[in-house]
Amino acid sequence: MPRPVGELRMRFLRQSLMGLLLASLTLALLVYSGRLVFDAVQTRMNDDRRPPSARERVFAVNVRRAELRTETPVLTAFGQVQSRRTLELRAAVGGRVVWLADAFEEGGTVAAGEVLVRIDPADAQSALERVQSDLLDAEAEGRDAERALLLARDERAAAEDQAALRERALQRQRDLQDRGVGTAAAVETAELAVAAARSAVLARRQAVAQAEARVDQAATRLARARIALEAARRDLAETTIAAAFDGTLSGVSLVAGRLVSANEKLAELVDPSALEVAFRVSTAQYARLLDGDGALIALPVAVSLDASGAGLSAQGTISRDSAAAGEGQSGRLIFARMGAAPGFKPGDFVTVSVEEPAVERVARLPATALDASGTVLVLDGEDRLEELAVELVRRQGDDVLLRGPGLDGREVVIGRTPLLGAGIRVRPVREEADAGEPEAAMLLLSDERRARLVAFVQGGRLPADVKARVLDQLAAARVPARLVARIESRNGG
Repeated sequence: MPRPVGELRMRFLRQSLMGLLLASLTLALLVYSGRLVFDAVQTRMNDDRRPPSARERVFAVNVRRAELRTETPVLTAFGQVQSRRTLELRAAVGGRVVWLADAFEEGGTVAAGEVLVRIDPADAQSALERVQSDLLDAEAEGRDAERALLLARDERAAAEDQAALRERALQRQRDLQDRGVGTAAAVETAELAVAAARSAVLARRQAVAQAEARVDQAATRLARARIALEAARRDLAETTIAAAFDGTLSGVSLVAGRLVSANEKLAELVDPSALEVAFRVSTAQYARLLDGDGALIALPVAVSLDASGAGLSAQGTISRDSAAAGEGQSGRLIFARMGAAPGFKPGDFVTVSVEEPAVERVARLPATALDASGTVLVLDGEDRLEELAVELVRRQGDDVLLRGPGLDGREVVIGRTPLLGAGIRVRPVREEADAGEPEAAMLLLSDERRARLVAFVQGGRLPADVKARVLDQLAAARVPARLVARIESRNGG
């Protein structure tokens, strides 16, 4: 028979209460065990009161041995190439251009004395012929004045002779009158004749003076005619423009048939064999280029120009400096004459390296070895760091030239960081001061890449000798990585 409903309910209630009791006991046991574990950990931590052992931190640093020796500092500046001989070709006379030389073009090479431009000489030729006619007239006038002067002098001599006769006649009349033979009327007549003769002599003297003045005027006119003749000949000669020296033409804008005015600029003639470089240095750098007497030393310079992946270079010598600093400028402008400089053109911006006078007893180290306070970190006998005061003599790119007491032979930290200081123990990593160029600087090129580089160099505007040198380097098995990088940077990679 089925059990009554009330009995079933009572049974369910007993079982539920039993389950709840068991769960409460289990939870209480878990809480108690957790508390025991926590108390055990706390007790363990409170019992261990010994301080942890401290260990000194050791840094690895790059060091290099400082060796005092004689160094030749190199001053690096930027300048511009220019020619010491540049001539402006200008039209001395106006007119129409009737002839141009084949080489009269931009970049044309001409020789000294070569005729470049001819201007229509018709007007100058006509002026010359007119001046020649005026010269003939002046010469004829001079001859006529000489003849007139000769005749005037003859007439003066005749008048003087006539006056002398009149004087003797007057003297005879006076003698006759003294002897009682002559009359007073005859003496008076003779005196009047003498006075008339003297007047005639005076007139002839005046005529001679006028003839002499005419001769002088004729000489002046002749001299002016000759001056005008020389000027006309120069004007005619200046219708032809020739090269004063061997050079290259620049700024050419003239065409045949064009009308030019007097003093109009036609082109510039530049001597490519007389190049020099002008570069500006600071006043402190300029002071290092002077000798004991304050004169500029003729130091050697190296001029370089990076062109289409191939470095153009030339040698030169300092020749002079500017007379003034220049308005709104600072430092000094220095000029250096260049020797053989193939590939260089006036106007190129170049890098100039000047070998300064040698500096004795200095150490060359990386610039990272020196701090702002003028000290370096050196190793002591226990591989600990100590600060050493040094004198900064010169900066050379990423290097510095230093000197100071106790620096010679010491190992210097070449890579300083804010973590390094005096008294810190380090692990030195020594390197050679003069490390050679790694072999990674030489590349093995594929045939396709080599052909692309060769084609770019052959199509570039380089001097023949520079192009041949670059092609020889590209033909080698290994090619300098620097050369490849330069060419590819200009070829768009």
